[in-house]
Amino acid sequence: MKWYDLLRGLHIIAVIAWMAGMLYLPRLFAYHTETAPPGSEFDGHFKVWEAKLLRIIVNPAMIATFIFGLALIYVDGAQRLGWGFLLKPWMLTKIAGIVFLSGWHGYLARARKQIARGERPRSARFWRMTNELPFLAAIVMVLAVTTEFGG
Repeated sequence: MKWYDLLRGLHIIAVIAWMAGMLYLPRLFAYHTETAPPGSEFDGHFKVWEAKLLRIIVNPAMIATFIFGLALIYVDGAQRLGWGFLLKPWMLTKIAGIVFLSGWHGYLARARKQIARGERPRSARFWRMTNELPFLAAIVMVLAVTTEFGG
């Protein structure tokens, strides 16, 4: 099962990269919103930074997370735990977290496009207040999986 451990390790690394990007992007939005008026030179810099963060780190990390996660589900279902584990409360909690994180990722991608067009859909305060949502979701997901609460 050494390959299973490798697969699990790659999944964890991909999740870390995805989370790092989703924690940093709203912080960039907050700084962008409060310090760089649309059309300014600094506005142009923020647009580049935000686009690169999403394109080079966040999107590929999400794709890798899904690929490795689905591979783990397949191995767990077919060889280790049986498919019934997908209905366990801990796994349903993780799936709910994945749905939330995927939706938040999409929301951030749409917001980046709006900000790049010169719109400011949310205040810097909003971005600061929501900045930690992915981390809170990760706490719930990790504890659900590591404790396998609910059997």
